[in-house]
Amino acid sequence: MAKIRKEPSYLELHRSGALKDRAARARELLHECTVCPHGCGINRLQSELGLCRIGAKARVASFGAHFGEESPLVGRNGSGTIFFAGCNLLCVFCQNDDISHIDKQGDSAADAVDGDELAAIMINLQSQGCHNINLVTPSHVIPQFLAALPVAADQGLNIPIVYNSGGYDSVAALRLLEGVVDIYMPDCKFWTSETARLYTKAKDYPEVMRKALKEMHRQVGELVMDEEGLARRGLLVRHLVMPGHLEETRGVLAFLAHEISTETYVNIMDQYRPCHRALEYDNINRPLQAAEYQQALALANEYGLHRLDQREWKNLLRRLGL
Repeated sequence: MAKIRKEPSYLELHRSGALKDRAARARELLHECTVCPHGCGINRLQSELGLCRIGAKARVASFGAHFGEESPLVGRNGSGTIFFAGCNLLCVFCQNDDISHIDKQGDSAADAVDGDELAAIMINLQSQGCHNINLVTPSHVIPQFLAALPVAADQGLNIPIVYNSGGYDSVAALRLLEGVVDIYMPDCKFWTSETARLYTKAKDYPEVMRKALKEMHRQVGELVMDEEGLARRGLLVRHLVMPGHLEETRGVLAFLAHEISTETYVNIMDQYRPCHRALEYDNINRPLQAAEYQQALALANEYGLHRLDQREWKNLLRRLGL
């Protein structure tokens, strides 16, 4: 078993001064934006907006202690989620389209925050007792996060960072996060470019996702938990099972087993429902059937993936004293 670190990895980088250097290098990506694989090439530092519709400042839709995340993240006090506005995928079935499919206000929006404000949010979440800082949809705001982290570290931030992305991440940007992020939690949405082209703004999603997952795993390895069952470091993968798309699930699970590790911690999710523009697509204009989800679990078993997330609601309620 991997040794559990006594402190989050970013603190060592901060003490050496390397964390501020990472932030400066990430900021350069905004000049002709290459933060994510779209490579829009616009100058976000001048408030120009690309596909994600985010300029020089991150936009925070909401933040707080969240108890609906995977069990190793929640613990007694919840995961400290920061929901960033904007997205680089813009899925047609998005369940958070009011956050992801946003207007073009950019840096003038009421929810735009600077580095000090983002740092204050992280400190606030830690003060609530949250077990980690959970960055939700962060792929397009890596520079803004890295600018805020040294400020937060100076103010005493000392809990793990969770990078909770849609899986459409640039390997070059991810390398700026090496030694910064403790827990990677990407989605593995689709296996074929045809499906990605139909439902997202990223037809190359499968190829990009596979490279990103391999880089994440190289950095942090398999998920490691402490004696209380809380995640401390490693890779945790999500896959949303979609109606009529079990071959996509088969491809994703085979990839995880054969090219990442059969020890990968996986959350096979069954909560798909038609949202946003899903009603326009006959194949996904219905809820997931129980039989389809059972087939997905059987595929995980077939490929030897045995670390599957279990939602232990009774145990959670008992820990909360309810």
